[in-house]
Amino acid sequence: MMKPALLATSIAAAAAPATAQEGPFSAGSEARSWNLAWEEPARFEATVVDMLCEVAGDCTNACATGRQLGLLRTADGVLTYPNKNGQGIFTGAAVDLAPFCGELVEVDGLMIEDDYVGATNVYLVQMVRLAGTQDWTTANGWTDAWAEANPEAASQEGRWYRNDPRVLVLIEADGYLGTGETWQEAWEAVQ
Repeated sequence: MMKPALLATSIAAAAAPATAQEGPFSAGSEARSWNLAWEEPARFEATVVDMLCEVAGDCTNACATGRQLGLLRTADGVLTYPNKNGQGIFTGAAVDLAPFCGELVEVDGLMIEDDYVGATNVYLVQMVRLAGTQDWTTANGWTDAWAEANPEAASQEGRWYRNDPRVLVLIEADGYLGTGETWQEAWEAVQ
């Protein structure tokens, strides 16, 4: 059994928010912390690239809608994966970066770096602008783009994913847990 003082210290340490690290691209960053483990503010210049084109040479539909985009950092030539935008939901940053595909931009956000868990060059874009310009664009366009693409679903009450036609088709085909059973049957099976 853990001693009360040690237990209290352990609880306090676990409840304390993560402290942002100062990484090589932290200078000048105004990124808002998400209190994520291994986060560091990061502001840098990069070229927005199509990931399939850059990594696999599949450039036929480079920068087309639905393609994943990356950031090829100017400072060191490292391909950075912008897997999240500045919204509270975990949506990708492709919608926010698409207008800049092929362009040199400056981005500000949070870099996640941790060799132990294998997270390297994972980036959360909060702001983007063309390099050399003054006006930032907030990277929060995913839900607006989704609502424009799905006007009937967007007009319904509830969270977007409860109304998304693609999600509803998957639930209909495979059930809520992807098992093909109703959620009640799946839940009972694991009890």
